[in-house]
Amino acid sequence: MQVTTSTSATSGTSSSAGSANQIAQLQKQVRELTQQLRDVATSDMDAKAKQQQVQLLQAQILAIQAQIAAIQNQKQQEQANKASASQNKTQPAASSDKALGSQVDVYI
Repeated sequence: MQVTTSTSATSGTSSSAGSANQIAQLQKQVRELTQQLRDVATSDMDAKAKQQQVQLLQAQILAIQAQIAAIQNQKQQEQANKASASQNKTQPAASSDKALGSQVDVYI
């Protein structure tokens, strides 16, 4: 039985292809750990050792799932920031009509 662990750091400049690759690798690790979990469940080791192994594998799976969620949240945040930035670029042109020449002072 082999237990694997991996940590991956995400950076603010990761591209969507990079984050997609990270997610794919993490999902593969989850599948491998899930298979190990099945193997432990059907193994003939004593109950206490089996319980400890199951808890360890479950903790690793949860940690990897949290990494996947963090990457997905970061990707969504980056997309929202890009959308907001592109919206901000178009707003000053539309509001400039109000700033210059939109009011006329009349003197009698």
